Amino acid sequence: MEHTAQTLLTIGSILLLGLATDLIGRKTSLPRVTLLLVFGVLIGNEVLGIIPPFILDHFELIADMTLVMIGFLLGGKLTTGLLRSMGNQLLAISIFTVIVTALLVTVGLVLLGVPYEIALLLGCIATATDPVATVDVVKEYGSKGRFPDLLFSIVVLDDAWGLILFSLGLAVVASLTGTNVGIPPTLFLVREIGGAILLGVAIGLPAAYLTGRIRPGQPMLAEALGIVFICGGAAIWLGVSFLIASMVMGVVVTNIAQHHEYPFHAIEGVEWPFMVIFFVLAGAYLEFDALLDIGFIGTIYILSRIAGKYLGSLIGGTISNANKEVKNWMGIALMPQAGAAMGMALIASNYFPESRQMILSVIISTTIFFEITGPVFTRVALKKGATE
Repeated sequence: MEHTAQTLLTIGSILLLGLATDLIGRKTSLPRVTLLLVFGVLIGNEVLGIIPPFILDHFELIADMTLVMIGFLLGGKLTTGLLRSMGNQLLAISIFTVIVTALLVTVGLVLLGVPYEIALLLGCIATATDPVATVDVVKEYGSKGRFPDLLFSIVVLDDAWGLILFSLGLAVVASLTGTNVGIPPTLFLVREIGGAILLGVAIGLPAAYLTGRIRPGQPMLAEALGIVFICGGAAIWLGVSFLIASMVMGVVVTNIAQHHEYPFHAIEGVEWPFMVIFFVLAGAYLEFDALLDIGFIGTIYILSRIAGKYLGSLIGGTISNANKEVKNWMGIALMPQAGAAMGMALIASNYFPESRQMILSVIISTTIFFEITGPVFTRVALKKGATE
């Protein structure tokens, strides 16, 4: 009974906090994502410690539910019309931002004296971004047009390219060091990405044809949430990327279900409360002691990642004849970093336990930095990209 009361009080307070954050965000230049994270830190264990521990224990569930909804919404942005209109720019910018970021971070860390195998793994991890924060900043800013549409599309592909490069990096490091990684990285890649794609298609195809039949043209919210959570749960159970699976399902539904678009509108109506809880609890989880240990390695990682995202976007935009707004600001909009990077770090530390402390300390500390400052970068990029 006590846990029930505390849970309801905490969730209610967090949701009202989200409304207050909206108001503060309108009066300042700070994105509400950053404000929610800061509020989470204040009420978390690092400062006031007023969030019950048993609620923090359920953070992973809230995070997974939020991510599968965001993945579905992002996939829904990848229509055939959009791909035809900006396919060259989408591929060029997404690929070059990943490659250049990995290269600059790796080289920067090697020059600092970090062992080449650890530098390579950290470089691959640096390619990951944060779809949840990116989506919320775009919605909060109310930006519409080619720039935010392209940003959404790049974020969709980012985790896929990042996982591919990370898997290749694992294979290279394992072969050079003679490490037995258990599951071959190539098999990991096939299972993580290939399995996610197959699952997304397998659920997306029947969902595209069957939803929207109870109320012609308008499937109920229960249908939309049902297919999203089934996709996410099946992906986690099968051990594949639930974010990529939900994205693929969104792509399939939006391009095949010509009789309706309501699943995406339905999810858009409920994902914000999940995102509020997600970011506040994420802030409560942050341990700022990690920032004190960041040192030169973390600093070089941060600077190299910023330079890599910017230069990669500039190169990709130049090759694909993008306009100057895209070339100058798209890389800046890709600064948030969160769950995907942490997931890669955990996998790398399990494969190479002797380097576990260095990998996790760098990624945890820099993720805190980018999780708080990244949305600010994104908001500035949206403002400049829409006005120049």
